[in-house]
Amino acid sequence: MYLTTEKKQEIFAKHGKSNADTGSAEGQVALFTYRINHLTEHLKVNRKDFNTEKSLVRLVGKRKALLDYLKNKDIERYRAIIAELGLRK
Repeated sequence: MYLTTEKKQEIFAKHGKSNADTGSAEGQVALFTYRINHLTEHLKVNRKDFNTEKSLVRLVGKRKALLDYLKNKDIERYRAIIAELGLRK
């Protein structure tokens, strides 16, 4: 599997307060970004996998909602996570 428990803990440790901080918006956005990148690569090879395409669209929507929440709540944290993950917005 592409996303192991160790990989999740590494993502949350890097972008959250600790590796057990799964509830922070930054950690969730980082996890969604990792999953979005993986699904994008999968869809480049498997163009007709429509279930994965639907899941990808759903994940992008969830990430956008979290980023909008973060932008309204604390603009500095929003700018930091955008710069750190290299997202365009």
